[in-house]
Amino acid sequence: MQNLKNFLQSNLNVNTIELDDIISEFREKTYEKGQLVLKRGQIANYYYFVSEGALRFELGDDAPLTAWIVEPGEFFTEITSYNPQKPTRFNIEAVTQTTVYCINKASMERLFEKYASWQQFGRKLWETMAMRMIDEIISFQVMTVEERYLQFLKRPGFMQLISVKQLASYLGITPNALSRIRKNLR
Repeated sequence: MQNLKNFLQSNLNVNTIELDDIISEFREKTYEKGQLVLKRGQIANYYYFVSEGALRFELGDDAPLTAWIVEPGEFFTEITSYNPQKPTRFNIEAVTQTTVYCINKASMERLFEKYASWQQFGRKLWETMAMRMIDEIISFQVMTVEERYLQFLKRPGFMQLISVKQLASYLGITPNALSRIRKNLR
């Protein structure tokens, strides 16, 4: 829980009593590799903080597409489901054994009412998620696959979190095309 506490301390302006109150609303959960955190068709009712491991948002049935990857130290929800309370289009799957701290929607709302700093934190979370989505969209529009792959290589530990097949899917190419790119870049 120390990872969560450190994250919150660096992103919230609260005293120790308030921080302890906020942290008391979180529950630790561990998911095994391949286990679903959220299944397509369910409604997202939690925010998650990834302490260890990684999760991927998977879209589609026949040839699943890796649409998003969540790494340690990230705080997230499935935003297209959470706020409108509509069924998700994604499976959110643990790509390694993953420990998360989760907080349900009702607890988030109580904390929003109780602490102005938590409201500000929530706004910053949405802004951060929106900026990441915009950056991802722009990278697909203006960067080559090779440039996007090289960008992933700069993220410490990222390549140890997901398989080559999942990375290829995230880049929008086949595993064979990714192998060629990797070979050409050596």
